[in-house]
Amino acid sequence: MSTALAEKTIASDVVTHPASESSSLMQAITRAASDPNVDIDKMERLMAMHERLVLRDAEAAFVNALKEAQAEMRPISADADNPQTRSKYASYAALDKALRPIYTQHGFSLSFDEGDTDKPDHIRVLCYVSHDGGFTRTYRKDMPADGKGAKGGDVMTKTHASGAADSYGMRYLLRKIFNVAVGEDDNDGNTGETVNDDQVDALEEMISAAIAENKSDPDKYRANLLKYMKAASVGAILAKDFAKAKAAIDSTRKK
Repeated sequence: MSTALAEKTIASDVVTHPASESSSLMQAITRAASDPNVDIDKMERLMAMHERLVLRDAEAAFVNALKEAQAEMRPISADADNPQTRSKYASYAALDKALRPIYTQHGFSLSFDEGDTDKPDHIRVLCYVSHDGGFTRTYRKDMPADGKGAKGGDVMTKTHASGAADSYGMRYLLRKIFNVAVGEDDNDGNTGETVNDDQVDALEEMISAAIAENKSDPDKYRANLLKYMKAASVGAILAKDFAKAKAAIDSTRKK
């Protein structure tokens, strides 16, 4: 078989079986490889094409499985308290208990690690999400590990801060990977998505600044704000009211 004929045969096989391009291409490559007249450089390019098709198919399977897993996931109630921000959050144990049975059933496995970051006093938490189809996607989150609290004071050692940042990063990534809402059960039995961790941090910074500027009593200021927002804590403010909360805090700050 000539080189030109072999290449024509390969192209014909791939076009004839569009539903399984990578399989058809591999079969054609195997047949062509037995022909000593086939050009090695072109064989290598065909092998590279096959690898790209396999990766494409694996990623497509990953995305489809992720969509199906998310369709089975429901909002998770906050089960833990953060004394620094006076807010509630869903612990990693609560997230894992609710999500692991679902994502493993759909062929996913998770593993965590740390990576390099150029942000000072931060650690980078990595999560490798692998699927049975052969595709792995890496998620990352840079977390502050300076031992500072919500108001900027030292609240823990650097060792403790590093461990807390690692734990927080794992919890944050687990939520974000599967786009899971976290909220508190209300008296009406309804659940609404509450502000996320980044929004809580933003509100806490604004609250601290407003208290400092006005020399207000922290407890009284918070009580008035939460009463206005009809929330038990900053973390219980509804996500849809995030802009309203910011506006309320901003209105109390000195212009």
